[in-house]
Amino acid sequence: MHLASYLGLLRDSERSLGDAFRMVAEHHQDEPDVEHLCKVLGDQATNHSGALQSVVRRYGEQADSEPQELEAAEFGGTREGGVGLLRDLQDLYALASFVDITWTVVAQAAQALRDQELLDVIDAGEQETTQQLTWLRTRIKQAAPQALIAAR
Repeated sequence: MHLASYLGLLRDSERSLGDAFRMVAEHHQDEPDVEHLCKVLGDQATNHSGALQSVVRRYGEQADSEPQELEAAEFGGTREGGVGLLRDLQDLYALASFVDITWTVVAQAAQALRDQELLDVIDAGEQETTQQLTWLRTRIKQAAPQALIAAR
């Protein structure tokens, strides 16, 4: 069974996403909504990783360096100014999308296994990841005109 590799991928992806949200929060303190919500969403992602612990005890977990590599590729460092904020939000969106589809893959296995505990963890994680993506999409739409047209 390869579920252990995907549980490792999911936990590592959530940890990477949490770190990335916190990095953006710290770097964009001049945007109070970004700072606050990125901290909240970063903690949320880290909590998702912890919520999988009981399932990992049953199925095991294989560590995966791909999420850290993806985070490193996306976040070689945060950027400055309005365009920098826009790009940082896009990078968060890419990472959150990766997490979202990984939840979907693990959910398919949980359904096949009829594992209600795992399905409950997945349901909560998927809902919050969807909220993260929704906020990111909205904030990107808000930042784009200012960064691309109004800024000099």
